[in-house]
Order: sequence, then C-alpha cells, then structure tokens
Amino acid sequence: MRPAPHTATDPSPTTTETATAPSDADRSDAVARVDVVVIGFNDAPHIGEAVASALAQGPSVRQVIAVDDRSTDGSDRVLDDLASGEPRLRVIRRPGNSGGCGTPRNNGLDAARAPYVMFLDSDDLLPEGAVDALLTAADTHGAEVTAGLCVRRELPSGEETAWHPELYARAAVVDRPVDRPALAQDTLCVNKLYRTDFLREHAVRFPEGRFPYEDFVFTARVLSAGPRVALVPDTVYIWHVRRAATRLSISLDRADIANWRARVEAHRQVVRTFVDAGQDSLVREARIAFLDRGLRMYLRELEHRGADYQRTWWELTRQHLATFDPADIAAAPAPSRVTARVVLASPVPRDLARLKELASRPSRLLPPYARAPDSTPVWAQDLPEVTLKHLLKRPLRLLPIAVGAELRPRARVSTLVLHVHDMYGRLAMASPLAIDAEFTHRASGRKGPRRTAALTLGPGPDEWSADIRLRLTELAGGAWDLRVRIRFADGSDRDTTAHAVAGPGLLRRSAVPSSRHGVVLVQPYATHSGALSLRIAPGPRGAGVVLRRRLARLVGTG
Repeated sequence: MRPAPHTATDPSPTTTETATAPSDADRSDAVARVDVVVIGFNDAPHIGEAVASALAQGPSVRQVIAVDDRSTDGSDRVLDDLASGEPRLRVIRRPGNSGGCGTPRNNGLDAARAPYVMFLDSDDLLPEGAVDALLTAADTHGAEVTAGLCVRRELPSGEETAWHPELYARAAVVDRPVDRPALAQDTLCVNKLYRTDFLREHAVRFPEGRFPYEDFVFTARVLSAGPRVALVPDTVYIWHVRRAATRLSISLDRADIANWRARVEAHRQVVRTFVDAGQDSLVREARIAFLDRGLRMYLRELEHRGADYQRTWWELTRQHLATFDPADIAAAPAPSRVTARVVLASPVPRDLARLKELASRPSRLLPPYARAPDSTPVWAQDLPEVTLKHLLKRPLRLLPIAVGAELRPRARVSTLVLHVHDMYGRLAMASPLAIDAEFTHRASGRKGPRRTAALTLGPGPDEWSADIRLRLTELAGGAWDLRVRIRFADGSDRDTTAHAVAGPGLLRRSAVPSSRHGVVLVQPYATHSGALSLRIAPGPRGAGVVLRRRLARLVGTG
C-alpha cells in the first residue's frame, strides 16, 4: 500500500489543480461512468504505473484523479508529464502534506463527477478488466457497493496471496450487510466500486489528517449505511507488498508502538460506528477480525520487540480487549480466542514464545501441556481460567500439533530431525505412523523433493521422532519453507509447519560441498512465527552475496 507519509504540515483539504479536468461533453456518460482516485506521496518510481493501470481500464473510466499529497521527490513532474498527453488524467496537488491517506482520498472524492468512484494507491495496480467487472455487476444488481478479490503480491518474489478469498469464491448479492456480517472482515477500501451519490447522501468520508488504518473506519461507515453489495470472483486489485522498501507502508511499519495505538483506535471507531447503527452482528464480526488478524499478527512479532514496547503493547491490548463482549471472544477461531484470554488473564507480558507459535498460521501449541486439578486442559497451571477443553474434541486435521525441527547439514546427505509432541493424549489415541517433509521455494512456489520417514516413540515419553535424509544441494537458491504432514493409523493426517528448534549449532550457517556449484551455503533460520525455513546460496558468488549482506548488517549494528 501507499508509503507512510511525513508528519502533516497542512491537513487542510484545499487543493491546487495543475491540469484541467475533462468536461462532461468530452465523452459519453453512458460509457464513461467511473472515476478512479489515485493518491500518492513521494512515490515517483511507482505512481506512473498505477495511473497507467487505471487509464488502461478503457472507456468505462471517465477520468483518473491523481491527488499528490505535496510530494518532494518529483512525483508532481511524473503526473504532469502524463497529464500533458492524456485528457482523462486530472492532477490535484495539495498545498501541504496531509500526514495520511484519508485527506487526499476525500479530495479526490470531492472532485469525482462520474456515477461511480473507486480508489487506488500509488504503489499498487488495477489488473486488466477490473473496472468493467465491477461496473457490470453494479449495473446488473443495482448495487451501491461492488467488491472483488484483492491479491497481495510480494515483491520482488511475485508470490501472491488472495485477501479473504472466501468472500469472493463466487458471485453473490447481499441486500444488506447485516445479512452477511463477514463483509466486515474485508476492511480494504480499494477493491470496491462505490456509487458516488450513495457516499455523498450518507456523508461517508475518510478520517482526515494523519490517521493510519483510515480504510477500516471508511469501510465501517460504508457498511453501516446499509448498501446493497454485489460480490464478484474476479481479481480487481493488486496490492504490492514491498518489505525491503526504504520507507515502509503504513501496514508494514509496525516497529513503533504508535502503529498499534493507531490500529486499536481505528478499531474502536469501527465498533462505535456499528454500535451507533444498531448492527450488533457487524460489531461481533469486527471484533473477531481484530482478534484473528490484528492480534495474531502483532503477537507473532511481540517476542522480537524491546521490553518497553512489550509492556506498553500488553497494557494497551488488555485495556481494549476488556471492552469486548465475552461472547464475541468466544465466537473467534480457537487460536485467536485463546491468545486473547491469555492476554486478559495476565497483567504483565508472559509466554511470548508460546503465544507466537499459537498465533502462527497454521497454529502450533508448544509444551508444556498443563492440566487443572480436575484434569481439565489449561494454558498453564497458574492460569487455570484459560481452559483448552476444545482440544479434546478438535479434529486431528485442525489440532495445533507442535512439531520441532532440527536441520543438520552435512557434506553429502543432511539430516532433518523431527519431533512430534503429543497433546493431552490425542495423538497417542490416533497412533502416528509416519511423517512427510517437503520444502517449498518461497518466491516461485516450486516444490522440493518430498521425503517420508516412519515415526518412532521417543526420545521423550510423550513424543515421536523421525530422521529424514535430504540432499540440500538439490535445492535452488533462495528461501525455502518447510511443511510436514503427519499420517495416522486411521488414514487421517495433519498438514502443518514445523517449529525451528534453537540450540547450540542448530541454526548455524554451513558451507556444503557441491559437485555442481562447488559450494552451497545453507542457513537454517526461524521465521517471525517460529517456523523452520532455509536460505540457500549456491556457488561462490551466491555465498559471497550472503556474506556481504551479513557483514553489512554487522557494521550497521556495530
């Protein structure tokens, strides 16, 4: 999404136009019925491509309204150059930086004259046919809001992940949002087409100024107004994720506690909006979304933050969760409600490593597996109020089984040692027989060789283990993620990830001889969620790149 802006110097919505908008007479309103608002700040390398993707939607687009939030990197020149040869491009240059995304979007909304409007960030794209897919559905069903699938594309790898694909699995029409509360899960404003007069009639606008997560509040305001919503299965938005960018986007810049404060405040406003509209089902769905996405995402990173951040985060989160109806927490997916209950039950941060693993996807519950005096499974003996009774009935395919993984690179054949932990006797009852292990190349999705080994009881009393032989030289360069599948005697199985076991020499970089490359540099490591992954650098050149990056990090932290 859009890079984080500087502190606001002028949040006023006053604008200065640098290109003349096309008149209504320039094109037929019967065809050109959509205005696309593109916002940008200091994003000269990407904003031209974003604008071009909007213009390429064809004659359905009446105009593209590009709002430059007082950039200082030449973005204005990029837009002016494009506008000089494109009558459908209207450029609005704000007199001062607003500090956020809401104000420039409101500026674009004010300038919109077409019957429909949609939004695009300067570092993202509209795929071919997106506008027509949304407009056709809006016309067919008389919908005030039409939404389609957004795809998150990691750059530079190109790996894609669909955003809430369950909502867009098939075409559908929802007469009122309360008829399908899951709509509140999709908080994005950019994968939707809005009827312009509907937004104006209900005074739906974005929060002004520096207000991170402004789209959460805007979406809640839209849904609370009770629009008819059409859903299409087409991909209508490409969300670029640039984790290595010099200036991270707001959604990725989570290292400062201010980011979490902003997310919590945005969620408070979302809930207040639905409460004021009397839409209790949307209140519950919004709270579930907060637990299942926001809470779990930040918990996966909490162990890696400083002590002051951890204490402040914990206090803020406990205060916010205390406002939730217990029934809303109980309605959340099991890992989400357990993590929430642990935070509520403890006044200080605790068990961060276990919470991180449980918050991962798929979730993993690490030992110890405590019981209350009456033998009820609980999170810990000193937190008996956080019960885990659901684990006694949960299907094996959904059980948060913990698998520990140790990689021991060797010159010819390396060994992957896997430990499967029992959980309140559930695995013992199912009799684990074997385990499959497979590495997947993160960038390309290419699968490495799959290996299978029998599981044997031990070395501990409540675990099974297996040694899997691997030739790491068969893997290409890049990052590889491990998946495992446990097979049980009754024919069932559980597909999951494996926890990276830390210890002397276990997560150590190794140089493995290779007849093809001469040498392959292997780096086992734990992801933010604790799962085992590998970085492979084949050949002296690849090893040199890795070593230089490592040296640069050491110098930078010295």
